[in-house]
Amino acid sequence: MSDAPPDDAWLDAELRRLLSFGRRVAHPLGGAAWLDEDGVPDLDRPVHTWITSRTVHVFGLGALLGVEGSAEVAAAALRGLTGVLHDEEDGGWFAAVGPDGAPVDPAKAGYAHAFVVLAGATAATAGLDGGEALLAEATEVFERRFWDDAAGRVLDEWDRAWTAPVPYRGLNSAMHSVEAMLAAGDATGDRTWPERAARLAGLATDLAATHDGRLPEHFGPDWTPDLELNRDRPDDPFKPFGATVGHGLEWSRLLLHVEASLGDAAPAGLLETSRLLFDRAVADGWSADGAPGFVYTTDWDGTPVVRQRFHWVVAEAIGAAAALHRRTGEQSYLDRYAEWWAYVDEHVRDTERGSWHHELDPHNRPAATVWPGKPDLYHAVQATLLPRLPLAPGLAAATAFPAAG
Repeated sequence: MSDAPPDDAWLDAELRRLLSFGRRVAHPLGGAAWLDEDGVPDLDRPVHTWITSRTVHVFGLGALLGVEGSAEVAAAALRGLTGVLHDEEDGGWFAAVGPDGAPVDPAKAGYAHAFVVLAGATAATAGLDGGEALLAEATEVFERRFWDDAAGRVLDEWDRAWTAPVPYRGLNSAMHSVEAMLAAGDATGDRTWPERAARLAGLATDLAATHDGRLPEHFGPDWTPDLELNRDRPDDPFKPFGATVGHGLEWSRLLLHVEASLGDAAPAGLLETSRLLFDRAVADGWSADGAPGFVYTTDWDGTPVVRQRFHWVVAEAIGAAAALHRRTGEQSYLDRYAEWWAYVDEHVRDTERGSWHHELDPHNRPAATVWPGKPDLYHAVQATLLPRLPLAPGLAAATAFPAAG
């Protein structure tokens, strides 16, 4: 790849290469399997609702783009959400089931349920059988169980029977709830959903303003930040200690989608916060230890904590740079965009075994301390689509109805 950013033909070819890697993802139980380094299902691992939902989403996008075989893969994953992962007794979705189909994590997680909403929105837009019904149920469960309308926030987790929510609140589930609510609005035409997304986005704008662009991830039930949580296990894949560089970048992009979705009704200051989050994440995270790549997390003064490089972080950097360039037209964002694609091409894309290396060590060598295998196409696929589509509507709607953008 040259120093110039990739053109649309290259991005389309990369998307198709990624989907080809995941073509065997369907699990015999229904849902999506965890894929190893070669794209072979690891059937000894649980079937996760978040991976299954992301699989419906990315292969639903593939179906909308006319990628052969994508509709069948999306449909197989969707059957997991209507079957083995669905709690027929208490409603909602288990976080994961084991190889025998029994729940191994019966918690009702907001993070997973947000992705079920996203899957339903994409499946409905792509015309997949059962997509509209999945979206209807997922939005009903999400609104009733996870959306706290009085606070404009989301709950993070319940016990299986919905007896009581756990006291923990998390920015990760809040972030993906914004994404899910925007997608639900696109698929249903109900403006209540992007309006809720804007209210929830206010959490990120407030936190960015009070923490110098670094976003606390963990909170108590009243949304008081817990800045020390998991200091003893800082590389947790979902609840790491410190500021998560990739989430600063992801929020930077999502705020621009909220702004574009609501137009004149959008809250003020979203662009300014998007810039702040982007600048802080790049200053703290990119080549922070002298080698190219983004570190995973930093302490609250910007010192790197976990220096592993994860594929999803640079994918989100690409998406954020593309979004900011589209919003502002400024060359600096395009330069970063080209720089990070060049890094992906040199270090992250696995042209021998397929997909992207999910984890690299601080010297950019393949590693598997946090993310063994290659279970997730979501971030990489979106990195190939976001630069080619408008900020609103979202990926599925913009792909299905390109004139709307």
